[in-house]
Formats: sequence, C-alpha cells, structure tokens
Amino acid sequence: MYYAYLLECADGTFYVGSTNDLEKRLHQHNNLKSGAHYTKIRRPVVLKYSETLPTYAEVRAREGELKRLSRAEKLALIGIVVE
Repeated sequence: MYYAYLLECADGTFYVGSTNDLEKRLHQHNNLKSGAHYTKIRRPVVLKYSETLPTYAEVRAREGELKRLSRAEKLALIGIVVE
C-alpha cells in the first residue's frame, strides 16, 4: 500500500507527498533531518488528508494531481469551505 498525503505546516502552507509508510514519514517531517527541507523549516506539520493507493505508479500520479490543486481546492479537500 502507498499513501498520498497533505500536510499543513506551522505557517499555514501545505505540503503534498507520498510514501509507503505514512506514520514513519510524518515522524521524519516533524523530527528528523531526513524530512523534506520545506517542512523542516515550517515545523510542526499536521496530517490533514491522506488516501491509500495500491501501486507506486498510482500514488505518484495522485501526488501530482494533489500538488496541482489550488489552495482553495486543497482547503475544500480537507473540509474547509472558503467563501
């Protein structure tokens, strides 16, 4: 199983990624030097959305789709309506 996910950073920005171990990756983003540079300087991060996909190819494609969403679309995805 693979996961596409959306994190909210401490500064209110979003980060989209993918992994095969969501719990481990979230720990890396919040605690280790091996977390993405973007999230390292915007800690703490909070998992706001994730979905499970069966293959690596599918999760990478979905990650790309999520990255292309506008901020308003990402907010709607996590259940926040902006008017």
